[in-house]
Amino acid sequence: MLMRRRKATLKAQARQAAFQAYVVTDRRAPVSELAGQLLRKAFPDHWSFLLGEIALYSFVVLVLTGSYLTLYFDPSLAQVTYTGSYEPLQGLLVSKAYDTTIQLSFDVRGGLLIRQMHHWAALVFVAAIGVHMLRIFFTGAFRRPRELNWFIGVTLFLLALLEGFCGYSLPDDLLSGTGLRTAHTIVMSIPVVGTYLAFFAWGGAYPGTVLSQRLYIVHVLFVPGLLIALIAVHLIMVVYLKHTQWAAPGKTNRNVVGHPMYPGFVARSAGLSLIVFGVTAVMGAVAQINPVWVYGPYVPDQVSTDSQPDWYVGFLEGALRLMPAAETNVAGHTFMWNVLLPAVVLPALLFLVLYLYPLFERWVTGDLVEHHLCDRPRDRPVRTGLGVAGIVFYAVLLMAGGNDVIAFVFGVSVNTLTWVFRFAVVVGPVIAHLLTRRICLALQLHERNLYREGEETGVVRQDLGGAMGEHHAGLDRKRRYRLLVRELPRPLTHPGRQAALHRRLKASLSSWYYRDRVELPTTAEERLQTAGRTADPVAGGTNGEE
Repeated sequence: MLMRRRKATLKAQARQAAFQAYVVTDRRAPVSELAGQLLRKAFPDHWSFLLGEIALYSFVVLVLTGSYLTLYFDPSLAQVTYTGSYEPLQGLLVSKAYDTTIQLSFDVRGGLLIRQMHHWAALVFVAAIGVHMLRIFFTGAFRRPRELNWFIGVTLFLLALLEGFCGYSLPDDLLSGTGLRTAHTIVMSIPVVGTYLAFFAWGGAYPGTVLSQRLYIVHVLFVPGLLIALIAVHLIMVVYLKHTQWAAPGKTNRNVVGHPMYPGFVARSAGLSLIVFGVTAVMGAVAQINPVWVYGPYVPDQVSTDSQPDWYVGFLEGALRLMPAAETNVAGHTFMWNVLLPAVVLPALLFLVLYLYPLFERWVTGDLVEHHLCDRPRDRPVRTGLGVAGIVFYAVLLMAGGNDVIAFVFGVSVNTLTWVFRFAVVVGPVIAHLLTRRICLALQLHERNLYREGEETGVVRQDLGGAMGEHHAGLDRKRRYRLLVRELPRPLTHPGRQAALHRRLKASLSSWYYRDRVELPTTAEERLQTAGRTADPVAGGTNGEE
């Protein structure tokens, strides 16, 4: 009885202390106001919005598993004799990095599971960011006022690629060593300064002695710190700018309709985090990945067959294999075009396009309105076609990165396959763009017929005159709203041949973007209602949440 009273007294004292601390803090900072606003923040409910959360929770898995691995891993390249439990390697001279990786896999309790969870989480993290960016691109969620968040997202994607490559290169096995040798060649291909950069990064002539330690610091300190900071800013911006939403009854460009952060969103997000943790653990337990004991330690004069990098840098491998041999000597400097163009210029151009596309589309359209409703990809056929063309371009390069494996499996010539991929990497994106545009316009035409005639019911009726016809039912309110409430920008008026070149170019690009369209047979009242629901929230009303 005495113990119960003492326990109750301690609980009461703890509650009182917590309350007093809250009061003291609240008097000096707007805790109550901010907490109340945050807990009432509305989050729209759609499966596509979970892609960013999957990336976030994969990163949490990476941090937790990576923290465990740092307790046992040594990035040193000092040579030691392997004496662990994996018998095929016993007595072999290996680096300390490779030795501790094998020990983690076979001699540390749970080490192999954590290693594989870490690797799988890295792949899921990069994939989730990539698919999340595709969702934002195809739905136009990068437009004003979210341009800055798009730039942050692209930077996060770039840092994720760098982080993955650094971690992939740390074990000092034959596969990762082959990747580092390729990276050394890429750095060396940079004109004028390439040799100096390579000598500095590797600490001397290849293979050097310090790169592993430097990659380790970058992998566990610099890049994770930047990722954590940018993720925090990204999430703050999402909360501040409010989430985009799909058009539906009650949802306009001036409000946000969804579940409040607490308890609805918090409960769902917590459940998703547990699913990500669980799926990653299952994959790490049953699906083998990166078996470094099979590859063996790295020896600079050896290379393993079937050497393939992780999928997110596989397109660089494919670009290197497709580029014909070409080099030029200028003033004593060698330009290795077969390495410089596919491995330095190409990725630089790809990320430059990603960074600048929101600004380019805004310039083409002259659009300065805030957008909080998601575009349907079919309503923006040119943008959708460009996105699909980019995906096809990447897919061809990724397959080309494994042309030797494909040739071996299917019994075809590597040279023939290389020429097929060279043709496909040029023609494939163009065909994909044209086909995607036609599909989008066909879907728009189908929706116009639905709007005009209604949906087929499968019931055939005969009128008094004996004619047979299929019965159509009117569209429900939600679907009708989705068809009506959409933005189809009109091309800019051509300024004439006497106008400045940049104005004529802008008008031509605008015409290319928006001249192909399928209008709905709407009434004046419907057009007025649609304009009201898609109006600029700054000029047409105030932002609200429900």
